[in-house]
Amino acid sequence: MKRWDSERDRGRGLRSRARRRLPWLLVPLLFLAPGGATAADLVLWANTGEDKVAQDDLRAVADPVAVHNSVWDGSTIRLFGARNETVSFCLNLESAGQPAQGVTVTFDTLTGPSGATIHSIPASGEGVLNYVDRPIELFYVRYLQIRGVGKLAYEHYDERHVPERLRRPWSGDGFADPGTGWADRADHDQYYPDIAVPLELESPFDIAIDQSQCIWVDIYIPKAAPQGDFQGMVTVAAAGQPTQILPVSLDVLPFELPDEPRLKTMLVMGYEDVNKRYVGIQYPDDPAVLEQMRQVRDKHFQMAHRHRVSLIDADISPERANDEPHPSSEWVPRFDGSLFTPAEGYDGPGVGAGNEVYSVALYGEWWTNYPDMTRAEMWARTDAWSSWFAANAPAVDYHLYIVDELEDPVALAKIELWSGWIDANPGPGRAMESFSTLGYITGLADTPSLQIPCSGFTTAPASEMQAAADALLADPDKRLWAYNGNRPNWGTFATEDDGIALRAGAWAFYKKEVERWFAWESTYYNNFQGGTGETDVFNSAFTFGTDDLFDPVFGRTGWNYSNGDGVLFYPGTDTVYPQESYGLSGPIASLRLKHWRRGIQDADYLAMAEAADPAATRALLDSIVPKVMWEYGVSNPDDPTYVLSDISWSTDPDVWEAARAELAHIIECGSGVACDLEILVSDGFESGDLSGWSGTVGEGV
Repeated sequence: MKRWDSERDRGRGLRSRARRRLPWLLVPLLFLAPGGATAADLVLWANTGEDKVAQDDLRAVADPVAVHNSVWDGSTIRLFGARNETVSFCLNLESAGQPAQGVTVTFDTLTGPSGATIHSIPASGEGVLNYVDRPIELFYVRYLQIRGVGKLAYEHYDERHVPERLRRPWSGDGFADPGTGWADRADHDQYYPDIAVPLELESPFDIAIDQSQCIWVDIYIPKAAPQGDFQGMVTVAAAGQPTQILPVSLDVLPFELPDEPRLKTMLVMGYEDVNKRYVGIQYPDDPAVLEQMRQVRDKHFQMAHRHRVSLIDADISPERANDEPHPSSEWVPRFDGSLFTPAEGYDGPGVGAGNEVYSVALYGEWWTNYPDMTRAEMWARTDAWSSWFAANAPAVDYHLYIVDELEDPVALAKIELWSGWIDANPGPGRAMESFSTLGYITGLADTPSLQIPCSGFTTAPASEMQAAADALLADPDKRLWAYNGNRPNWGTFATEDDGIALRAGAWAFYKKEVERWFAWESTYYNNFQGGTGETDVFNSAFTFGTDDLFDPVFGRTGWNYSNGDGVLFYPGTDTVYPQESYGLSGPIASLRLKHWRRGIQDADYLAMAEAADPAATRALLDSIVPKVMWEYGVSNPDDPTYVLSDISWSTDPDVWEAARAELAHIIECGSGVACDLEILVSDGFESGDLSGWSGTVGEGV
């Protein structure tokens, strides 16, 4: 979906913080270092990272026992995962009363059965973009201030639509208590974690007084890793002093996730925005610069692949200056998988597997450039495109993006005309699928020839939406796709949404059999749609809409004011804001990209578990996401424009980790088969038992 509003806000400014004393030590980290934190001032703990810890939230300082969770029992970090899966945790360091200076964190080896290791070699500079021999990656997380409640991802008429920690006090059907405002939202003006900078680029680092710092850790479990328990150590030091060592335990399960994800994705990468940030020009023509930018784009594709996400772009290059009816040559190694091999600096999930989706005329380029296209011209162009794919990339899922978000009668008539032409093509072009961002009901009723009406979600009666979805699923020539995110229907990409949001979204897509999740942009650095220009994305959570004023209820706000919308990669080189540039020839990931990966991997667990025991898997699915997408229906059938409801799923990551463990048990043990599979996690977890976890499975918090 292309969005059409905007404005930018910057500012990270210093916040006043009350000086707090550490009541007692959770983990003794540092010996006394001159001018820095002491052992009584810095506290360490871990979580999955899906419960977002704001930068000045000293949770372990306030209550060390309360931070115990599914990966942290107060002394050890415990993880579990399948081969070909990436598991993660956030190591939280809290500096109370004094700043910590010269902090370093090291963790590069896990040792398992018979001496098997998962080990990463050192990296520096451009080496942080090379994944070969680097299954363990550490990231220094940067924070962005939430200065206003977003608008595009959720409505405000029901406070329950708003992420929990940004809701005003409410009662009844989500009606806010009178007299409450921005200051009554618990996380107003807080700094949220999102920018995952490779730790090598920020080491050593300082932690300001009374702040929390997340060091994010990704562990890719190689296909060759043996089943069993792997052990390692995280070491933290400050100002060169020796420190406490924290144990890490990884339980490698006896199965493997597939290279091709069950939940398909489609994420847009911009051409002009990426060029502007890396080389300062939107449309370079120098051959050396063009080659440089091809390599930068390839690094985006590799990072997306590492996160199990499929990228698309407008495929703009001098090679296609005349709109030649085939992809540019830079797409060939993306399609055949050669870009995703160790020879090109790639390792991880999907080695040798190609990027499996391509969008022709992204966002409706033909609609704009060929408004008077004839049937003969449509047949000739689609014939040429389809012939190229049949000969060169037959496994790729390609489609014609007819137009974006136009549903007036004239537009609908033209969408149907073009889709009908493709469907009636007697040549190879009939294989070209037709795509437009339309609601399912509208798509079936007004554009019956359209093969992929991709819904951004509209509120409608549940029975009507289910009937439309069933019709799409029953027709072998049609697809059920959806795009972006919208609370309470499913989780969103908003920076301020719960860390579990994109995981919940993946479960929702699986439950409703939606094949592909389309996200409209990943590199929306220039907020041109609202006229505010280039965004300082390293210092502004606000990326889309307008920032016109401070509202006493919503904070900073304006037309479609949004946090993080369109930005899932941060530029590794930034010529627009050079003071923020890391000088990398590729992107820096957001934590939201990593949360999305967790959900995508969960969908693989669901598919494998359902193959082993359909009844048990569906029962678990219904308990974790009881109501999603169009199941919410409407609150007033006579006015089907709104729904009053909380989200149906828990925001407690422990509930989700318990559910993943139960899926693992189903995968390994099957239906009714005696099985001694034991999954080792914190707090005395027993495989298949959800009762020992805080939060209630299947109920919103």
